[in-house]
Amino acid sequence: MGKESELTFEQAMARLEEIVQEIDVGGHTLEQTLLLFEEGIKLARQCSGQLAEARGRLDMLSKKPDGSAEAKPHKA
Repeated sequence: MGKESELTFEQAMARLEEIVQEIDVGGHTLEQTLLLFEEGIKLARQCSGQLAEARGRLDMLSKKPDGSAEAKPHKA
């Protein structure tokens, strides 16, 4: 997938914030702005996927009546 897939969630979010600030400040050509936007979209999708994966992992845990955690299969 490329450089973005090697980033942790936190690194991807930090880079996404940088991109937003760069675009807000301006001073870039249209082409540069489009490239930044494209990178931002890829990072946002990566973060969304990582969050969905984490949510799925959390969903696999449920509490038993005694309060202990129980792993159960994730429903796709």
